[in-house]
Formats: sequence, structure tokens, C-alpha cells
Amino acid sequence: MKYLYERIEREYGRKTIAEMDAPQVIVGNLKHQIRPYQKEAFNRFILWQKELAAHNPPHLLFNMATGSGKTLIMAGLMLALYQQGYRNFLFFVNSTNIIRKTKDNFVNAATGKYLFTERINIDGREVSLKEVNSFEESSDDSINIKFTTIQQLHADLRTHKENGITLEDFAEHKLVLIADEAHHLNVGAKEGGQTRLPDTWEGTAEAVLNANIHDNLLLEFTATVPYGDEGIDNKYTNKILCRYDLKQFRADGYSKEINLIRSDYDENERIMQALILNIYRQQLAAEHDINLKPVILFKAQRTVAQSEANKTKFHQLVDALTAGDIKNIRATSKVDIVQKAFRFFDAKRLSESELAARIKANFAQENCVSANNDEEKEQNQIRLNTLEDDDNPLRAVFAVQKLNEGWDVLNLFDIVRLYETRDTKGNKPGKTTISEAQLIGRGARYFPFALEDSQDRFTRKFDRDSGNDLKILEELYYHTRDDSRYISELKIALEETGIYEDDKDTDLITLALKEEFKRTAFYKTGEVVLNEKTYPDKHYIIRDTHKPFAELTVVSQGFEYRLASGGGTSEGAFDILTAQGAHISRKSVPLADIQRHVVAHALSSNPFYRFDNLANCFAVKSMSDFMTDEKYLGELRITFSGTAERLEQITNRDRFLALRELLAEIEGEVKKGAPEFKVSELMPEYVRKVFTDKQVRVKKTYIGGQPIAKRAKWYAYNDNFGTPEEMGFVELFDAYFEQMKRKYKDIYLIRNERQLKITNSKGQTFEPDFLLFCKPLRGKSVTYQIFIEPKGEGYIEKDRWKEDFLNALREKREVIKIDAGKCQILGLPFYTGANRVKFENAFVDLLALSNKKIEITKDDAAATS
Repeated sequence: MKYLYERIEREYGRKTIAEMDAPQVIVGNLKHQIRPYQKEAFNRFILWQKELAAHNPPHLLFNMATGSGKTLIMAGLMLALYQQGYRNFLFFVNSTNIIRKTKDNFVNAATGKYLFTERINIDGREVSLKEVNSFEESSDDSINIKFTTIQQLHADLRTHKENGITLEDFAEHKLVLIADEAHHLNVGAKEGGQTRLPDTWEGTAEAVLNANIHDNLLLEFTATVPYGDEGIDNKYTNKILCRYDLKQFRADGYSKEINLIRSDYDENERIMQALILNIYRQQLAAEHDINLKPVILFKAQRTVAQSEANKTKFHQLVDALTAGDIKNIRATSKVDIVQKAFRFFDAKRLSESELAARIKANFAQENCVSANNDEEKEQNQIRLNTLEDDDNPLRAVFAVQKLNEGWDVLNLFDIVRLYETRDTKGNKPGKTTISEAQLIGRGARYFPFALEDSQDRFTRKFDRDSGNDLKILEELYYHTRDDSRYISELKIALEETGIYEDDKDTDLITLALKEEFKRTAFYKTGEVVLNEKTYPDKHYIIRDTHKPFAELTVVSQGFEYRLASGGGTSEGAFDILTAQGAHISRKSVPLADIQRHVVAHALSSNPFYRFDNLANCFAVKSMSDFMTDEKYLGELRITFSGTAERLEQITNRDRFLALRELLAEIEGEVKKGAPEFKVSELMPEYVRKVFTDKQVRVKKTYIGGQPIAKRAKWYAYNDNFGTPEEMGFVELFDAYFEQMKRKYKDIYLIRNERQLKITNSKGQTFEPDFLLFCKPLRGKSVTYQIFIEPKGEGYIEKDRWKEDFLNALREKREVIKIDAGKCQILGLPFYTGANRVKFENAFVDLLALSNKKIEITKDDAAATS
């Protein structure tokens, strides 16, 4: 059986889909930069519309992981569908909580969660977003959204009352139905059709869709699809357009990693341990100018009463907290990260007394909230959905089940389980354990931050850098009692969700630079060459990458604006006549002849033409310069078309509308050719700043290391832990070292553990496994910097672009000026088991060595070590 998403991948290829340009109407009107998988989702929808919609039901499902931005996908699709003529959107879900936060996303521009740009511009028209109670309130220049729950919609259609909603109402409008958390609509399907559809929420959604089946469209979104269920497969085989599940989301680095903090502590000590880590995270983030207010969730087992009791005991514990309690945790905790926190506090001279005082202040009663409190439900929902906001003081949340669905929080870093029971059956996770795993998955949303422009704020940065202190900002800790059976069951449940991968087959290893290497001049003063990838604001275009406006298609082909004449038209073979038989004429008007205030008003109506953006995009010194310079608006013309009488009555309003439409088309064409990123020129950085000691997680099968790497002076680190191909390359290099010594000096091979990145012109970032440095003994003063990438056979095709990049470096042989003279950047083809001869030939050719390796004796080996 092939699902729709699989058929699309097979027919068009994932690479083709990924490389398509996302529609400008989406890219230009969303506030946030679109992630690659989101762009792919939009492109799949466009492909479906163009190629498949005519032969498939108007019903699609987007299977997207929790935290992957399903709401942004909805917002983008609304923009595209508005451009296609849709005006009315029915958003429904099973929870009023989700409706509240979704309203902020769609219609509340005053909140930080609003998804659209300040002004939405579609085909030259400014479009607003409008919440409506019924579609009779709709306006043509708005995206009109009715928010409801599926329960309310179901009840409204089954209860006939005056002014109530009926299916006939939906038949009168061209409608897009958007269902969030859509797995709640699958009761009938999951029961194999045993439940009568009209009696279910599922039946209600289908009834609304079918009320105008030729025009309506149903878009479902959920993170939960029970693949393999016969009823679900029968219903959704030709409807699942995207599958981007939690496992892939985590693998791509968009979530926090999960750490299980297990201890023999009682509940109070587990709480104190979490509080200490909370303060550590906050202080550590502040040290690196990261604005973070970490939050803890305290989880009760079953009842609200248990949760309220937990909150009461928590405040008693915090109020009575002393320096002695902190000292006890320091003395007894066997958790590495807790001891690391204490070392940090010691370095910052933060005493146990000061730490206790900070905990009391941060976790005072007014900074803690019960998610179970129905009396303050409205206010609490707002506070719980704005936890990241600077003016929201909440640091602790007490809950049972109310946050398991629809909760959107990025700064949750600790969940403390305040009970110790299990509900296993036959060594399989029970319902409670599965619920806990789902809660952990929801809390694992990544808190965005970056230390430098080249880093992606929204993805993990330290997966291969386990020793980095900031790795704790990429981890969610789940605190529980050290019950091996429960932990085993929880791991199974977490692995089934895709959010967790047990590291039992790996160990944490310190990879250290050799002391003799640190004493070399190359380490102290040598330089390595790299570049950086930055992401300018999405509305900004890199200066001087555009054509003069006269060369743009919209201008060169002639821009025509049709004046409204009040009548219809009929088109003949050679001319255009109005309904009354009058001829259509045309009049060309230079922009220079339009009054300046009209031009200025049209420019101010589009945020793209704000002066700060224009100054960044184009070589203009003022708005006047932009309006008069012949490269920009100075030489442009607008052709007005209409009856001769109408052309004699062109108003400033006509000129404004025509200008606004022309400017929108210019914006779209300029943006289409603009890069989403900027790649810097190659530039030097000191070796000692790039390459440092690293903690890396290594497969246990690699732990033995490599004797050659340990002993050789030319190998910078104290060992080499890696794949057979990586080991094989080091052995090959060792076999050629004696030859290299006859031609080169300062020969060093450095293992690159994600410390150096280089980006190609397409924005693809590459972290080569090894860098080889050497200088000719005679002749020109240049340092060769050679990128080398051993590669397993299963990864060759996937990473073919990397080999193309390496080959391009070798062919270009770019020379960069550095302090010590010059550096030439080079690359070699992949080293693989099957490709060893090809690599070896390229290696000896590049370095002008003999293709016959020197046999190394024991004496030689001793000498080189």
C-alpha cells in the first residue's frame, strides 16, 4: 500500500520537491523564516493542486510532529488559498484551549505568537485577517476565520434554533475547513466503520465538506496517525500529503534531547535537585547573553487533589529552604550535571545561602501556578501559553493531565514526577506511562538561541559536543525515582514516540589535543580558513544582486492597469469592446508625472518599501533618490487602459491603486531572485580558537581507538574514534607520511568534531571529518589546507553534494591571504573502502607524491612518533 506522500515522493522525488520555490505569497507574508520541511509541505500542496487534485477527494491530512509548526503551515496555506479565490476558513478543534492560542497566531497582531507580517500584501492588495461569527460577516479583502470546537459545530448542526447554523449555510460559501488535532475525528475509521458517521464528529466534518463538495476543501493536521490500523489506512491512503513525524523532527535537531534523571532521592530532594538545575540554566544562559527563564513542571499522578497537595508541600519546602539543604544535595547527589552546576556556582562565587535565596525569590507563590484551577481557568490559560514572555513571571507549573495536548511552550526544561507507581502489563508500558511519554514529547520543544550569526537558532548545536556547558540548554530532564523496571518501560514508550533514543551503545569520551601539538607554533599562531552563513531578515535582499527595474519582466513587458469603467466587456479577435460597444484605449503615464505625495503614499502602504529596507537592498541614499533614480522608479511608466472618457478622468486614487499593484509585482520579482541566506567570503581564524578539547559520544565498538593516531606527532588529537573508513584513511595517511616529509613541513592532521564548518554557494554547510595542513619545504610560501571526508558506502549518494564541493575546491585552488602569508584551500574525493584507489591517486597527485608507498620500518615508526 502506498500513501499519498509516498506516491508524490516516488513520482517527483524528494530533492525536486525540496528545491522548488515556495510560493512568494507565503514567503513574503509570514513573519518567520520557513524551515526546510515546512517549505516541502507547501510545495507538496502546490504539486497536489496542480497534478492530483482533479482525481482525488478535496481532503488532505498533514502528519506533522508536535512542535514542528503545524499552525504556521495552516497560516501559509490560508495565504495561498486566498490568492486562489478562497475567503472563508472554518478552524475547528476539540479543545477551547487550542482555540484561544490559535486566535493569537492568526488574528491578534499584538502578541508575540502572531504569524503574519505587519501588513499582508497579496497581488497588490492589502489583506486583513478577520474573526467572524458567521460567514455572512465576511469581507472580500479579508481572510475570514470562524473558530469553533468540533463539539460545538456538531451540536449546532444537530440542534435547530433560530439564527443557528445549518448545512445550507455552508453550501452557500466556498470554504476551507482546517481541523487541528485531527486524530479526534477518526473514531468511526478506527472502529472499522462500526459507528454511524452522522453520529460522530468525523461525520459532522464530512457533512460540512460535502455541503459544497466542488469548492470546499478539508485540511487536517495531527501529530498522531496510527499507521497500520486498517480503518485509518482505508480512509487516509490517498489523503496523507506529508509525514514528518517526531522521530524525524528529533533527528533533524529541532527538539530538545531527553535525559532521564534517576535517583534514590525522596520527592523533596528530587524537587531540590530540579530547582538547583533551574538556577544553573538561568545563570549559564545569562553568562552567554541568552535571555532564558527556565520553567519546571511538577506532575501529579491522577487527581487534582494530588496536584494541589504537591503545590502546598512545594511551597512549604521552598519557604523553609536553607543553605544546609543545598549542601546536602551537593554532598549526596551522584548526578553528573548537578555536580557540574555546583562547580559553576563555585566559579561564580555563588554560595549555598545565596543559592537558597535565589530559589526562594524565583519560586515564590506568585510565580507558581496550578493548571488544574478551574476558578482561574481563563487567566491561567493565558499565562500558560505565554511562558516565554519577558513579563510572565511563572517558573513552576503543577498539573495532572490538562497540559497533555495543545500546550505550546519552549522554555520547559524539567519535569518532576511526584509519584512512584507503575501501571505496566506484561513488561509493556501502561496507559499512564504512555501518557507521560507524550507529555515529555510535548515539553521537548526546542528553546531557540544562537551564539553567532552562522548558527541556526532553532536547531541543536551540541549533539557531538557533549562537554559543552550550553548543551544543558538543549536538554529536557525528566526527574524520577531510580526504579529500573519503570525506567525501562518509560524508555520503550519514549522510543515508540520517536522523541528518545537510548544511548546504551555509546560512551562519553574526551578527545584532547596532544600537549606537544599545543606547544607548536602552528597551534599558537597558525590560521585555518573558513566562512560563515548568515540569515538576513527575510524581507531584505542582498545589495546589488538585483537587476535595474527596467529589466524586470513586469516592467520590460509593459505594466498595464485596467481602469474600472462600470460595464462588462466582450472580447473580439482584434480589439476589446465594452458592453456598450466603446473601444478600449490606452494611455502611458511616466511615474515622474505622478504627484510625489501619491507615489510616497503607495510606497508607505507596502512594508517592503520602508527606507531602512530600501537602504539595505539597494544603493539609495533617500526615498527621493529611490523615486527619481533611473535604476529604480525614475524611468518607469504605467499604461492605463479604459474608455477614452475614463482615461480623461484618471484620479489620484487610480494612480495610487495602479502604483500599489506595480510595486507589489516588482517586490515579488525582486524577492524571487534573492537568496534566503548570505555566505561570507573565506576568512582566517586562529587554529587555537577553532580546535579545542572535546567531549564526544562514541559507539562502544569504536572505543578501542587507533594506535597510529595515539603515537604520531602529526596527528593533533590524542586518539581517533571513528568508522572503519575513518580508521582506514588514517592508516593510508600514515603510509605516505615519510614521502610527505621529503616535500613538506608543519604536517598536521586534525580530526574535525563539528568545530569547523564551511558553506557552499547553495548554502549547504559541510563539516569535513579531517583537515590536513602542510607547507612546501621549498618554493612558494603557502599553507595547504585540505578537506578530507571518509564516507561509508551507505551515505555516498545522500552526501554526493559534499564530494562535488570537495572536487570544486580542488579545481578552484583558491588562495586566501593570512598572517603567515597565504593559504590554499583544497579538497579530495571521498575516501571509501571501495573507492580507496581513486582517493589514493588523487591524494598523491595533489601533493605530487610517488604512487608507490614507502614501507615503514619499526625504526621509522619510532622516529615519526
